[in-house]
Amino acid sequence: MNVLVINAGSSSLKYQLINVETQRVLAKGVCECVGSPDSFLKHGLDDNEVKIMTQLEDHNAAMALVLENLTSGPNKAIDSLDEIGAVGHRIVQGGKYFDRSVLVDDDVIQKIDELAELAPLHNKPSLMGIYACRELMPDVPQVVVFDTSFFQSLQPYVYTYPIPLELSQKYSIRKYGAHGTSHRYIAERAAVVLDEPLDDLKLITCHLGNGCSVSAIDHGIAIDTSMGLTPLDGLMMGTRCGSIDPSIVTFLMEHEGLSPEEMNTLLNKKSGLLGISGISNDLRSVRDASEAGDERAMLAYEMYSYSVKKYIGQYMAVMGGVDAIVLTAGVGENCAKMRRMIFSGLQPLGIVLDEERNREVGFEREISTDDSDVCIIIIPTNEEYMIARDTYEIIQEGIY
Repeated sequence: MNVLVINAGSSSLKYQLINVETQRVLAKGVCECVGSPDSFLKHGLDDNEVKIMTQLEDHNAAMALVLENLTSGPNKAIDSLDEIGAVGHRIVQGGKYFDRSVLVDDDVIQKIDELAELAPLHNKPSLMGIYACRELMPDVPQVVVFDTSFFQSLQPYVYTYPIPLELSQKYSIRKYGAHGTSHRYIAERAAVVLDEPLDDLKLITCHLGNGCSVSAIDHGIAIDTSMGLTPLDGLMMGTRCGSIDPSIVTFLMEHEGLSPEEMNTLLNKKSGLLGISGISNDLRSVRDASEAGDERAMLAYEMYSYSVKKYIGQYMAVMGGVDAIVLTAGVGENCAKMRRMIFSGLQPLGIVLDEERNREVGFEREISTDDSDVCIIIIPTNEEYMIARDTYEIIQEGIY
């Protein structure tokens, strides 16, 4: 079955067409600047990518252009829309309602809309993608896959915040987590790499990129994760502050005269690596500046690695040990220096990085020494495949 995977943003629409049986990506692309005169489509695989400048008034127009390019032109992937068996959508916030992926119906749409307050930049745009597919492919079943569903297994003492419980219940304030699809994928792949059943493993999974999160997965079950009510919590990130003293928020609002919206922008878009370094949210630029002696960049680099190291220690304590630590995403997969800094000094905990393996480039690989008690593994994430697989399984099993 071919599954069209959609990840809709407020002004973008990313997609991949995946054959689930072969795990082959048939086509991929992105519509950018949707709703703007500068909108365009990038479509194609690798060197065959083409850029089409055209005005896309809304997500319906973007989806129509995607379907046209999937079925016609020099980079077409299929001959007819009949070859698309289902559509899978990435949804950030599933709240307390969804602990698994589900088939789209009116009730599911209503709940996604209701949860938009918890993910205003994500859930509303995702609905636009669902509506567009409904209009253009009315007979094709759609499935939604939630970033938060993997963490519905967290216990109340883990997901409850120590504020008046009545307020938590009134506003559905709790730890929801994010990046769940990525953490689920790399946990499953880690079991394959280790040749051990997932049910027998204690794993710490680290999704380290511009957005960052760490999860504790005990015998296949997520028991804690660093992101919270929103993706702002937890690790220091590219532009997000991560965990800070809550009093900083009210202090800055009072002394700088910031509105709630301005404060939200400061914490989400002007903090993290960018805010500390004053240079960039891209770790590569911060690394180059730090190696050139820039003191702010050096501070930002140290803070990033320290943030990850703390969570590894916390989750080892929570699980009473760990069998493997798994890294993924842009920083986790590609930055040998950051990995070296994260694992420096952890030898007494049985975590020993192999310096030579750490410098090597490859796909799925172990970078710990042979005598390390804890395996360190790099696994490139593949959230799109997980969305396609969930979609395929729900359609095949007839879970309606």
